[in-house]
Amino acid sequence: MSAASNRKESRVSRLRWRWFGHTQGGGQGAGPGPESDPVRRSPPADGLRSAVQVEDIGGPEKNKTPSPWVVAQHISDGDLRSSPSPEPLPWRDKSFEEDSPPEVSEERGAEPGETFEEGAKGSTENVVHVGEDSFFVQDHPERTLQRMEAFLLHQRLCDVVLVVGSERIPAHRLVLSAVSDYFAAMFTSEVREARQNEVRMEAVDPAALWALVHYAYTGRLELHEETVEELLSAACLLQLQPAVQVCCAFLLRQLHPANCLGVRAFADSLGCTRLLAAAHSYTMDHFTEVIGHPEFMLLPPPEVEQLLSSDDINVPDEETIFNALMAWTRYELEARRPVLARLLAHVRLPLLSPQFLAELETNPLFREELECQRLVLEAMKYHLVPEMRQLLQSPRTRPRAATVGAMFAVGGMDAGKGPSTMERFDLRTSRWLPAGAMPGRRLQFGTAVIAGHLYVVGGREGLKTLGSVDCYDPSRGSWSSMPAMSTHRHGLGVAVLEGPMYAIGGHDGWSYLCTVERWDPQTRRWRYVANMAAARSTVGVSVLNGKLYAAGGRDGSSCLSSVERFDPHTNSWSPCAPLSSRRGGVGLAACNGFLYAVGGHDAPTANHASRLLASVERYNPKTDSWSKVAPMGLARDAVAACLLGGRLYAVGGYDGQAYLERVEAYDPVADEWIQVASLGKGRAGACVVVIKLT
Repeated sequence: MSAASNRKESRVSRLRWRWFGHTQGGGQGAGPGPESDPVRRSPPADGLRSAVQVEDIGGPEKNKTPSPWVVAQHISDGDLRSSPSPEPLPWRDKSFEEDSPPEVSEERGAEPGETFEEGAKGSTENVVHVGEDSFFVQDHPERTLQRMEAFLLHQRLCDVVLVVGSERIPAHRLVLSAVSDYFAAMFTSEVREARQNEVRMEAVDPAALWALVHYAYTGRLELHEETVEELLSAACLLQLQPAVQVCCAFLLRQLHPANCLGVRAFADSLGCTRLLAAAHSYTMDHFTEVIGHPEFMLLPPPEVEQLLSSDDINVPDEETIFNALMAWTRYELEARRPVLARLLAHVRLPLLSPQFLAELETNPLFREELECQRLVLEAMKYHLVPEMRQLLQSPRTRPRAATVGAMFAVGGMDAGKGPSTMERFDLRTSRWLPAGAMPGRRLQFGTAVIAGHLYVVGGREGLKTLGSVDCYDPSRGSWSSMPAMSTHRHGLGVAVLEGPMYAIGGHDGWSYLCTVERWDPQTRRWRYVANMAAARSTVGVSVLNGKLYAAGGRDGSSCLSSVERFDPHTNSWSPCAPLSSRRGGVGLAACNGFLYAVGGHDAPTANHASRLLASVERYNPKTDSWSKVAPMGLARDAVAACLLGGRLYAVGGYDGQAYLERVEAYDPVADEWIQVASLGKGRAGACVVVIKLT
């Protein structure tokens, strides 16, 4: 390992917040609990008196000789301006004699006891006249604070002593109250501390308290990895918000997978909400690295449960979550076995592969845990009986946002000539981001995803109908050309079924098409398959239970309500129950064993009775029937429908007046639509697909 790596690991290790104690028993690597270190306790919530203790003036400490405080015999204002903050606990410098008088330097302002006129003699450059008889001195605040600091370091006019353990820190009540709400409340209210000369401070580190007292006079604060935790704890107690902010910012810069859980717990204990949120977000983003460090293994069960139940955790698959839980359990097996079933309930077992689930049957940890066995059987039933999935819906069947991939909105039509740009929707952040552009401008094309690559098929460029196919590799951000279709098509539907890609219907520039072509990714060739019974353009296409469905569309004279289903094994189309409404420009998508037909229009635009539709229909393949579900919030044509993370998304479209940025999401369990983050620009007839990014 390199020296740089050693330094980095050492720096991270020093910063770790040693928060994770074991109330369950001593596992390997166990650290002290929060009770063992009083400096790290949260500020008391029951008022000032619980945080301080007062010593009477006539008490046993009265005649003790105070500790020396001055770091050097000769202190000038120039020194104070240029020197850094003194090292913590400066009174331990025994070379200083308390009674030595301060000397006056000719290069600085007045020392304690020296008049202002003597210190500033001959200096008028900082005097600004604001009227005939009024002026102000620009550096007055700075010079005044420097003199106050000199009084502090020489113990002049100090009217309170803060006692921390065996250490005694003199100060001025006025200065402390001016910067700290804590001290202001203490010294200006009718509490006993306001009348006492000595105040004993509890739950605060002496060096941290001195650094913050000195900060009150200078506005300077030095931060180090070894002391920032004590400083932040003391700053929170004393309600020094600027100091809290800079300490939190320092810790944010030091976040690492090895310490983020500890920083998160530390911030939570102090009530630092921004630091807590940032550390939690860092933990979610870097979870796959976090689980490899000791802090994760030392987490108590409630903290593990909170992490495992999160939808926002950034993992490539559910197996990562399961393996993390097993590693945590085995770290202290006997102590943690009783909570295994409770934590396993937060793992999305139905989303594990059947092969993975089959191995769990012989897992010795589950043999004597009936609840664990029940959860595994539930997951296996989800795979073995697909028709029951609608009845088995639960939080365990909802994919985590990071595991479902990203939704891409490609092209479409806008108020201009039609965008060639793409946008990508990240479910974890709920944001649309730019995702590049197509190599050329085209409208009314189709898209599909094969092996993580996006295929853009057909369409038209102006009045020219295209048969070309372009392929986009999101990992490289590059496009390549593929063999063209045999027939040029726009307004077609495209879908992938059992490996091959199908181009369905559309318009060739002269007539509406009922022909269908199939692309074999192995041979890279297009071949015709059986024709549909009806010619269709702007058709909705989707795949369900190993069959290819074509619904609605236009045949030139009217919008269609008919639906057909293709069986690749028999190379034949068969009719299905029709839609209850005619729908051209319809969005079609499969979700939980059903098909959903979304929006569209019911007649060609030349027909004055044409209506845009907000209604949504659901197809049940078992009963071969359509039923109405909750409508969208806005009627729209040329809307794209896509499944992402267990919810159905309706993206863009045209409402008769404008091209829409609006996006709505449908929850099939609650049967309701909600509006979510909008597209970056309005798009009608955009193609929307999901790509699993690596």
